[in-house]
Amino acid sequence: MHLSPFFLLLASARLPISRAWGAAGHEIVATIAQIHLHPTVLPTVCDILNFTSTNPDKPQCHLAPIAAWADRIRYRMPWSGPLHYIGGVGDHPPDHCKFPGSRGWEGHSMLNVLGAVRNTTGLLEQYVHGESSITTANEALKFLVHFVGDMHMPLHLTGRDRGGNSDKVKFGGRTTNLHAVWDNFLVAKAIRETPRNYSAPLPSHQIEFALRGTIYDPYVRRIMWEGILSQWSSDLSGWLACPTLVASPSIWQKVLSAFTFDPSDTDDNTLCPYHWAQPIHALNCELVWPPELDEPPYNGGLSGISSDSAAFAGVGLDEDRDYDCDESTEEDCMLRGPPHPLLQLDTPKYAGVIKDDLVVEKLLAQAGIRLAAVLNWLFADDGDDFAGARKLRTPKVAIDM
Repeated sequence: MHLSPFFLLLASARLPISRAWGAAGHEIVATIAQIHLHPTVLPTVCDILNFTSTNPDKPQCHLAPIAAWADRIRYRMPWSGPLHYIGGVGDHPPDHCKFPGSRGWEGHSMLNVLGAVRNTTGLLEQYVHGESSITTANEALKFLVHFVGDMHMPLHLTGRDRGGNSDKVKFGGRTTNLHAVWDNFLVAKAIRETPRNYSAPLPSHQIEFALRGTIYDPYVRRIMWEGILSQWSSDLSGWLACPTLVASPSIWQKVLSAFTFDPSDTDDNTLCPYHWAQPIHALNCELVWPPELDEPPYNGGLSGISSDSAAFAGVGLDEDRDYDCDESTEEDCMLRGPPHPLLQLDTPKYAGVIKDDLVVEKLLAQAGIRLAAVLNWLFADDGDDFAGARKLRTPKVAIDM
């Protein structure tokens, strides 16, 4: 099913800042997607974005420069704020992960990142069929590129402590918060520590043609060479798979779905953001949210206590007090509670495990592959077997011999 584009106008509240991956992470996702675009797709994408290079030695356009657009315009389009994240009612990692649980989602059931991926894809499909304008398609495409990235950042899938923005931690010598660790610090650390051999081009014109000479090019090469073309190569089709859903829910199922979540709200047999997001959300309990944050001495003051937990404990949070991060100091934002020791996360036990298991790299790769597959499904030429296919696909990356 596709939602009305007017659902975007329903949200108007001021919302907490929560930016998934930071600009670099979003651009990496877009670059991986561009590597996997079918050759007939990029011209349409560039037309929609209203940019086509005349340099025959470069792609007609790049997705990466628009990948963080949705963050840059959030203050001009405050209604878009809820579309960057989602949280289940009662979700409280690492104790229990509810996605969404018996009481559904926080806020409006479709004003979230899963509904946004569904809706923006629907708007682009309408454009393909001549049912919406190129202006609508332009914004929908820029939102889609961004929201697919957001959906693959685990802390954008939980509402606890504003996705970890309220939980002060240490990373190296910096005071920051849990959300910013995943937003920026882990990606920046991975880029810095990418082996120097990936500074040289890979034997693949398809990969190298999509790169732009950025600081993260070696990191993209590593994700491609060690991950997508190696240890995850047999998993790619599974990343795009969607479970078969029961068609045509009964009238009583529709009535009940007004009060509980129905996967068919966002998923069908081709595009299934909820199905894709479930194991990503589970990472919050398995790895992302350190249990030490809820234990002495790291749970001192109000830091790490959600509004629900505070109310249960009889601690009142001042509704007029500014607990949100100021934009200029977002990476250092915190609840202003009494001083207490901060948990260090740049350790072998935390950041080391994430590095060794390529956790961040796999999430970025999954986001890029899925974004490419959706764009291929939407825009591949009618004469190509990618067009109108029932399953999402990406072309195989060619290695030059």
